[in-house]
Amino acid sequence: MKKILSTLLVASLAALPMMAENDEVQEVKDYSEERIETSEFEPNGTPGSGFMTSLVNNSLSSAMESAPASTSKPAVGRKLTDYASAPKFGGYFIGKYTYSDQDGAKGGTGFSQRLTRLYVDGTILTDFKYRIQAQVNNSSFHIKDYFVEWSHWKELAVKVGQYKRAFLFENPYNPWDVGAGDYAQITNCLAGISDKDTGGGNGGRDQGLQVQGDLFPAKSDGHRFIHYQLQVMNGQGINAGDKNGHKDFIGSLQIQPVKDLFIGVFGWTGDYVDGTGAEIDRNRWAASVKYEHNDWTVRAEYAHAQGILANYTGEGKADGWYATVGVPCTPWLKVYGKYDAYRADKSWESMKTIYSIIPNFQLHKNLMLQVQYNHVHNRKLAHKDYNELWAEMYVRF
Repeated sequence: MKKILSTLLVASLAALPMMAENDEVQEVKDYSEERIETSEFEPNGTPGSGFMTSLVNNSLSSAMESAPASTSKPAVGRKLTDYASAPKFGGYFIGKYTYSDQDGAKGGTGFSQRLTRLYVDGTILTDFKYRIQAQVNNSSFHIKDYFVEWSHWKELAVKVGQYKRAFLFENPYNPWDVGAGDYAQITNCLAGISDKDTGGGNGGRDQGLQVQGDLFPAKSDGHRFIHYQLQVMNGQGINAGDKNGHKDFIGSLQIQPVKDLFIGVFGWTGDYVDGTGAEIDRNRWAASVKYEHNDWTVRAEYAHAQGILANYTGEGKADGWYATVGVPCTPWLKVYGKYDAYRADKSWESMKTIYSIIPNFQLHKNLMLQVQYNHVHNRKLAHKDYNELWAEMYVRF
């Protein structure tokens, strides 16, 4: 483990002088402002347009601005842009290489396509926002998001469609911005990206209705002291209708005492109907803190779940926690460290812990390379300790 970790650190440091001597890279300055282009209060924030979709967006915007007025419009003489913004397209893909020395892993999965996404955002009649996002994983195509949100006031916005659940700070992050090659175990298992109850993934999403808002602006800098989210969801996850008429209720209350520091509590109660027709209770809560400022990242969360689960005869309890720190070293290098623990049945014997170091190389606003070393300690295995090395390439197009 020490040998692999040392090699990774030396390689990262050795890259610094080579990058500094590259004239093309020197022309690319600070992209930290482009890494997170939407408020993290917004579920499913996208990483922005790439080199190809920017051309499409600029062309559409120019065409709409210069479009002649249509007599079929409610107010003669107004442009199309008075009623709808030019749709903004974006897309990115992530390629991945995985090595593992775990017993039985046969060296890991090697090269794979983690995902390819294409999305479009826009507004209609100024106050109505919409998004459609689709994803391809190898041969699997599916819709990730589709929603319309009325957002006339900051204090009250109403959203209908399919989008992220309001559970945990990390869940709304898109893969480009999360800082690691995967989400924390509690985000995967308890927020629903790869749900504990279902045994399958649903991207942390569900279908339903949401009310959210930001309250009490500070006089000094205008930041809002309180953010809230309330959701009524089907409970069946992504691209699935309700199966029992019952709804999941999810809520979040977040306090921002000073700008960029968020303290949040989350609650979730509902149920899920499995493939046999059995109903699985879901009762979950979480407490979280995060700080994002000047490209620094500090994030820590704890989550707890209790309910009767499929193929489980005990009390159905689980919990976990993680802490992530991201340190900006240069305008193009940010290094994350992560401690990630999860207890599948809330016992120390079921605990799986992952220690990670993750350099992120932002070579261009549309190109990021990420290397991740994991040391895993899984108490449920006969051979409890093993190591992983991941390499990922993120490209916006």
